[in-house]
Amino acid sequence: MNLKAIEIFAEYQKGCEFKAALGNKGLNEQTKINERFFLGDQWYGARLSGDKPLVRHNVIKRIGDYKMSQVLSEKTIMDFSAEGSYVNNAADTNGVMNAFSNYFSVSAERVNLESLSALALKNAYISGSSLLYTYWNPTLETGNFADAKRTVPIKGDISCELLKIEDTVFGDPYCENLQNQPYIIVSAKKRVESVLKEARLFGADLNTLTLIEESATDGKVLVLTKFYKTYSHQKGTTVMAVKVTPNAVVRPEFSTNLRLYPLAQLNWETRLGLAYGESEITHLIPNQIAINRLITANVWSAMSTGLPIMLVNGDTVNEKITNDPAQIIKIYGSNEDVAGAVKYVTPPALIKEFDDSINNLINNTLTQSGANEVALGDMKAENASALRTMQNAALTPLKLIKSRYYTFLEDLARIWADFWVTHYGKRQIKLLENGSFKYIDFDADKYKSLIINAKISLIKTADYSEKEQLETLFTLFDKGIITKDELLERIPKGLVPDIENISKEEK
Repeated sequence: MNLKAIEIFAEYQKGCEFKAALGNKGLNEQTKINERFFLGDQWYGARLSGDKPLVRHNVIKRIGDYKMSQVLSEKTIMDFSAEGSYVNNAADTNGVMNAFSNYFSVSAERVNLESLSALALKNAYISGSSLLYTYWNPTLETGNFADAKRTVPIKGDISCELLKIEDTVFGDPYCENLQNQPYIIVSAKKRVESVLKEARLFGADLNTLTLIEESATDGKVLVLTKFYKTYSHQKGTTVMAVKVTPNAVVRPEFSTNLRLYPLAQLNWETRLGLAYGESEITHLIPNQIAINRLITANVWSAMSTGLPIMLVNGDTVNEKITNDPAQIIKIYGSNEDVAGAVKYVTPPALIKEFDDSINNLINNTLTQSGANEVALGDMKAENASALRTMQNAALTPLKLIKSRYYTFLEDLARIWADFWVTHYGKRQIKLLENGSFKYIDFDADKYKSLIINAKISLIKTADYSEKEQLETLFTLFDKGIITKDELLERIPKGLVPDIENISKEEK
């Protein structure tokens, strides 16, 4: 048994116990429930007999999809700046920061950041928090060479992986700032073969390899990676790491050469004085259950009215009753026997207020969540401009979520910049200018001492639908501001078939 592994696993277990005590169900269990409700598995565990349909009206997913689409709809650009400059060359430092802004977009496309960000937002909506882990991948081809003859390729670049908050433990669960954590532990189930290979790479002896194999179940072993920071006057802050299994060290303590934890955290809702975020779904579930039950009761009532229970007098009806509307039932006996042979049980009718209560509950749930009919575009307005004004007002509550999302991207940008100045060495970096790519020389050692900041900027774009564009064009034409020819030239392409020939004929 390795004492370092035992110590880290004790810290991990302590963190897991804290998460298990959060809320009524614990963070991990609540996340499982939230995910089921988001996906629509909303009658899970309900003890209901019979084969009647269980109706779902998934307001949780509609609210989440709407909010996530609004957060992701803004086009952004990342701006970098630096405090301090090497050899007092501020002009060069500014030029490199401008190049970083461009290179961030190129790197984001390479790692598919758009997709990762959307998944991070979805995880945060379900779990309350999401983490994006950036790591150095030494095997990645870069297309760069260390020599003029292009015989010595330069390998290695950043890669990203989305982590679940359930697999992450913070050293101080009451510290809201991730970079101020005393340590962070990330857990992962990995194939025992890959863990053994990594352990051999870093000098593990036979006893260590045996201990790793012994801790494996179903061909996999639990691996904990602990990140923590050290400080020295010479090097400043450095992020250290160590990898362990329950009873052995896979990779001894090593320096990442980074100054920032390589983890960017996104919280859907923040909890005051807590590192872990809160999911909106947790508090929407009671409303969702009530909506489903009310609608299901309404459907069952309609079925009972359309297909009521049939009572049959077995003394006068001897044949099998199928409830088929075309069935002919033979009855023997007097008129009184015929009258009392078959009859239906009339169910009580639902009052009108029952339907109203369902609609009110749905609308109130959407409204209180900031996803009312105005925001969703279900409300009619006198014109498109009025509707847009109403929708913009309805988007105001989303500003806080957008702000947390942009902070998440800014944190990620600072982490990437930390990798660029500590891991890149001398190489060329690819930039995109005016639709074409170019390469510039970069020497990372020159910028290691800089304190790099990142700030996101929104790109303002006109977001008009074709209907709004037409309304605007016709308004301008009616007021005599544009001519008929100018109107025809500006109609969105593809909206009117053969518009080019129509325009030519008019001319």
